[in-house]
Amino acid sequence: MSTDNFNTLSRRGFLVSVGAAAALGTTACSNGLGSTGAQDIDARVDATLNFLYSTYPGTTDLRDKSAGMLIMPVVTKAGFGVGGSYGRGALRINNVTVDYYSATEATVGFQIGAQQYAHVLFFMTEQALMDFRHSSGWAAGADLEYALNDKGGNLNVATTTATAPVIAAIFGQAGFLAGASLEGTKYSRIIP
Repeated sequence: MSTDNFNTLSRRGFLVSVGAAAALGTTACSNGLGSTGAQDIDARVDATLNFLYSTYPGTTDLRDKSAGMLIMPVVTKAGFGVGGSYGRGALRINNVTVDYYSATEATVGFQIGAQQYAHVLFFMTEQALMDFRHSSGWAAGADLEYALNDKGGNLNVATTTATAPVIAAIFGQAGFLAGASLEGTKYSRIIP
């Protein structure tokens, strides 16, 4: 074997070895398998629902009448001129988690502060639930009806008999940022 062939084989051998080492290294990395992300979200969702039902018992009527619920246990919102929010939660149908979602929002304008809050979207019709599940990124609009939207607020009794397709409950606010609203929040399916 000539020196040129040996160098070519050595380079090839080196490249194959590096490729094999990289492949083995990436298989050892956590790529979501064995992650506890889903269990963590579900535990937070359970705690959030327990708090909601014990603090605002009227929301159990919404739960019982809804086709499904999107529960976002903690959404963090902050702004100083430019702001945004982010949270993760679960979509439950018949009290079973069927998907996980993120909630994001970007804002520009006069705003100073930060807050954390929880919210639940009650899908009151099968069509509203289907539209949400089949969208590539569902955005909350101005037509969203609010059952709870401020700290210490009471459930609007008319909401339990309303015909709105989606009803929101915002609760558990901590911190201060004027105007807790979901308008413009985009929900996207995730794999935790």
